Amino acid sequence: MAHPDWIVLPLLWMTRTCIETCVIMVGASERHRRIGDAITDFVGWKQERRIRERVSGVSSDPHTTSRLRAFTVLVVMASPEKKRKLGIAHTLARPNILALEPYRCARDDYSEGILLDANENALGPTMPKKAGDENHNPLTLERYPSPYQIPLKEAYAAYRGHGLRPENIFVGVGSDEAIDLLMRIFCTPTTDAIMTTPPTYGMYKVCAAINDVQVMTVPLTPSFDLRIPEMLAAVTPNTKLMFVCTPGNPTAKAIPLKDIEALASSPEYKGLVVVDEAYVDFSPLGSAAGLIEKYPNVVVLQTLSKAFGLAGIRLGFALGSDDVIQLMNNVKAPYNVNSLTSNVALNALNSIPVLDANVKELMEQREFVREKLNELDFVIKVFPSHSNFLLFQMTDKAKLSYTLMPSVSISMANRGVVTRFRGNEMHCNECIRVTIGSKEENAKFLEELPKAYKDS
Repeated sequence: MAHPDWIVLPLLWMTRTCIETCVIMVGASERHRRIGDAITDFVGWKQERRIRERVSGVSSDPHTTSRLRAFTVLVVMASPEKKRKLGIAHTLARPNILALEPYRCARDDYSEGILLDANENALGPTMPKKAGDENHNPLTLERYPSPYQIPLKEAYAAYRGHGLRPENIFVGVGSDEAIDLLMRIFCTPTTDAIMTTPPTYGMYKVCAAINDVQVMTVPLTPSFDLRIPEMLAAVTPNTKLMFVCTPGNPTAKAIPLKDIEALASSPEYKGLVVVDEAYVDFSPLGSAAGLIEKYPNVVVLQTLSKAFGLAGIRLGFALGSDDVIQLMNNVKAPYNVNSLTSNVALNALNSIPVLDANVKELMEQREFVREKLNELDFVIKVFPSHSNFLLFQMTDKAKLSYTLMPSVSISMANRGVVTRFRGNEMHCNECIRVTIGSKEENAKFLEELPKAYKDS
């Protein structure tokens, strides 16, 4: 133990049924370097098979090994010849976040057996207990859900591809939780800043205000393209997050992946490029998730609220490098995603043909609505769309038309059409944003719009 060439690596091995502390002693040699690299790579939750492919010479009881779930590196005392390489999260995150000891909840350790550890109601949920009852739910709702949603992450990684692993995925309450967490983790209040490109999603500004973080803006061009030279010229050492919404809201326009790569690869910017892809399933340009392995400073936000048609369950994802995702898991609430939401999401990921059919139908309806809008003499322009909505510009009276359309719903039942006035956004003068609905809803919208314009 006292030999100067030996390295001591205390590891906490966490299993479903026990916790045991193991000590591995390895020489300062090629084996040391290989194991040191593996330890660096595998911070966080990892599967036993993948650990054993990378780390040899680790022994434990076979009964324990068979149920090995993951490990967390507690201490790595490296020799001078090998310094541990830290990820981008450790260079950007707030010091108090890096030092945070995450809350350890009951389901971190055990999820099976006689569970008397979390003060749950073992008699079951207050719901009908007969399987034939329409309100019966077979889920064990009396138990807290998994804090890390591993099956859901595995299913989502398999669906999205790009070499994603569960360790690259954060699961949260819509994309909004991820937006807020990123600011809390990487932005020091009153000191740091985020960058947005208006017109864009309004929650970036709201979350920044809540977290007392400055907002730097570099507007899109009138054609809704990024102004990359201006964005890079505007960054400072305190610019920690750069939000790019693609396809944009309200613009509906997707940003080319080469533009995202230009931001991520620039030596002028040291922060994270956060790519908000809520509408990516409607876009022909693909996802920036394929850039994560090459650029650890890229974080991609996605959701099941749009193409998947699951806005009611409020489930979103952040995709990024392991160390960024690990910090998000450290800071989040212990049980942020409930069992019902997780179950519905898994069912959706097993129903991809339904998703594909719905997206195809919405895209056909989008082009139909576009054609009809272009026929109206008071519509100046219908902007290109890579999403499930259209932004169109009227000659005038857009706001009056917008306010009159929902008022019809109040005075004449079942005739109202609700859209969004976007004329107060940059480059969106006299613009209305309309979501593509069902065939019948789109027909009603096209019927009511000329009436509302005429009456305004």
